[in-house]
Amino acid sequence: MTTTIDTGTDHLLAEIDDGVAVLTMNRPERRNAFSTDMLYAMGRTLADLETDDSVGAVVVTGAGGAFCAGGDVKAMAEKNALFSPDASHDDLVNLQRINQRATSGKLWSMGKPTIAALPGAAAGAGFSLALSCDLRYAADTAILTTAFARVGFAGDYGGTWFLTRLIGSAKAKELYFFSERLSAKEALDLGIVNGVFAADALHDEVMGLARKLANGPRVALRYMKENLNRAVLTPFEQCSDIEVTHHAHTGTTEDHREAATAFVEKREPQFRGR
Repeated sequence: MTTTIDTGTDHLLAEIDDGVAVLTMNRPERRNAFSTDMLYAMGRTLADLETDDSVGAVVVTGAGGAFCAGGDVKAMAEKNALFSPDASHDDLVNLQRINQRATSGKLWSMGKPTIAALPGAAAGAGFSLALSCDLRYAADTAILTTAFARVGFAGDYGGTWFLTRLIGSAKAKELYFFSERLSAKEALDLGIVNGVFAADALHDEVMGLARKLANGPRVALRYMKENLNRAVLTPFEQCSDIEVTHHAHTGTTEDHREAATAFVEKREPQFRGR
């Protein structure tokens, strides 16, 4: 059963399918470049999904064969501000800080697995958005690029932070400085994407993985994600201590007891997310 979510704009489509929330950036005529409506809608929708018990995983993708071109460079050339054209420089910085935390920041931090499905180009801030997800899967025709240097920008939406932690400082700097275009295969070899599928199979393959996560042990997955996120932020002792706390807690859940019983009975466990 699929439930449609009203995001308040056609620039972002959203639905829930068998426990998986699918957010589709929908400006195919601009390769799904960001718009104000899209970004605000994404922030609101992700906040709602984070506390929606019917959702166990989130997939972000793009319409029309592209993932997201990032900032709308054409609009920038026409001097159309992404947020408020009347806002001061300080106000614009503050608005973007808030929005980045609500979008790429939320995809990284929310207690549910997040997946970016890349049917095509992911560039600039669109690439950053993909990097903020826990997992990334690309069509074999997809192209990935930081792109910022080509338009005289330093980069936003957390891309420098995410990419550095994925592939190391030196390679991340190279990809930012030179804005190289990476094929899906090159991105896979670097560890930027987790898998590559034929373009016509990408949706089904990603949804299969997302449903597996959505129907998995949700409490354990939530703490697992927190542990893994802390692993890149905190010293070993702190990370190790919180692992123990989370591990002990998940040992008291219904999901753990069901999994242990299923193991003994030689069957697949039926997780209930508690």
